[in-house]
Amino acid sequence: MLRLALYQPDIPQNAGTMIRMAACLGLAIDIVEPAAFDVSDRNFRRSGMDYLERAAVMRHDSFAAFDAWRRQNGWRLILAETDGATAHTDFAFQPGDIVMVGRESAGVLPEIYAAADASVHVPMRHGLRSLNVALAAAIVLGEALRQVDGYPKEPRGTPLL
Repeated sequence: MLRLALYQPDIPQNAGTMIRMAACLGLAIDIVEPAAFDVSDRNFRRSGMDYLERAAVMRHDSFAAFDAWRRQNGWRLILAETDGATAHTDFAFQPGDIVMVGRESAGVLPEIYAAADASVHVPMRHGLRSLNVALAAAIVLGEALRQVDGYPKEPRGTPLL
């Protein structure tokens, strides 16, 4: 199973949107704190709607705690950043990869890059800065799911048990 990690998210609506996406696509999600807002259902409710209960969300107190946890489990950390080294379509994703998006306001720190196994970017037109973080996560994870044949197999609308 692929995972999505949110590094110190700034905007609860973006986080809620990504949690909703993760629930719909069967992805686990990690929130690496501290966030710029209170990480609670109340802050995610508008964009996450009733999908929050169906999302597998794990919170980590710090990047150090998250990094130790993911290394212990043998998962690769793939950064999705505007200055990532490889186009997401040229990268070979594997089951169990964790795709991490950075803060909306500042991305990630150099030490996060140093800890990552790889970094990817979504190719964009020259002169434009960046995509919305939730949109970028969806594009990168869409390609990752396609590569690992990870899209849900149950018929559309099948209730989760």
